[in-house]
Amino acid sequence: MSIELPPLAEVLANSHVVRLPMRVKFRGITQREALLIKGPAGWGEFSAFVEYAPAEASRWLAAGIEAAYESFPEPLRATIPVNATLPAVAASEVGSVLEKYDAPHTIKIKVAEKGQSLQDDLARVAEARRLYPQAALRVDANMGWDIAQAVHALKALSDYDLQYAEQPVPGITGLAQVREQLRNAGITLKIAADEAVRKHTDPLEVSRLGAADLMVIKAQPLGGIAAVLDIAQQAELDVVISSALDSSVGLAQAAALASALPELPYACGLSTGTLFADDVCSEPLLATAGYLPVRRINPDSDKLKQLRPEQQRVDWWLHRVEQCYEQLANA
Repeated sequence: MSIELPPLAEVLANSHVVRLPMRVKFRGITQREALLIKGPAGWGEFSAFVEYAPAEASRWLAAGIEAAYESFPEPLRATIPVNATLPAVAASEVGSVLEKYDAPHTIKIKVAEKGQSLQDDLARVAEARRLYPQAALRVDANMGWDIAQAVHALKALSDYDLQYAEQPVPGITGLAQVREQLRNAGITLKIAADEAVRKHTDPLEVSRLGAADLMVIKAQPLGGIAAVLDIAQQAELDVVISSALDSSVGLAQAAALASALPELPYACGLSTGTLFADDVCSEPLLATAGYLPVRRINPDSDKLKQLRPEQQRVDWWLHRVEQCYEQLANA
């Protein structure tokens, strides 16, 4: 970590566990659990997905501690352009999901969902293009295809004038092969790396191997704002800041990160607050006309009580903090 670890007892004493209900299933879940940390600089969020082991989840804790104990960097912009996020819903549901966003100028569409077909993906993308003909469309496969499937699918999907395709296959070498095969077929669709960056021990390898045209980066999985700014400075690729399905507290940190980047050529994936049916504050961090404000979030005490899960889950998260804290202390 770039800052000195505060005492574990202090972190635990100022931790609050919440469970946020979601409007639609996203990443296979309908409820999102998170642990919020109150510190001298404000609030931070630790919401590593429950399946992540302590070694990986500890970076998320580092980000939460950083936000709670360190000031955000001086912003270079007051608002952040953001994309709407379209889960892998049926084509008939595309309109009702997207109308919840305020003036979507950029739409990120989930594809390669388990149990669905390429025809489902094509129908979803086609409907989004029909409803929003002027919007920039991008697709995110979350590593759902193998190389052959990805090349086949992206050839078909490229007919819809996509801005880029995010992490179509697992790993860095897989990305490089997909990108090369598409180029050999005369398709110039840009490839974005997400999991290949945040799940790799060396995030900069994506840049060195020419595996992608841009990097999608999340604040929590890479350890916070300072760590991401360092990676962005060293990588010779465009950067898109995205949400890790954070509450408004985590979104505030991600927006502060995006506001500190020297250049921001693409809309960021920070409008996921619309996916929640409830949030930790009465005025959640939501976009207006496709732009997200850069500001700190202070959870409402009533919301913290209302959204607190059963004690068993609270205890599970507090124990997880202890495990991840030990990883950070021994790093």
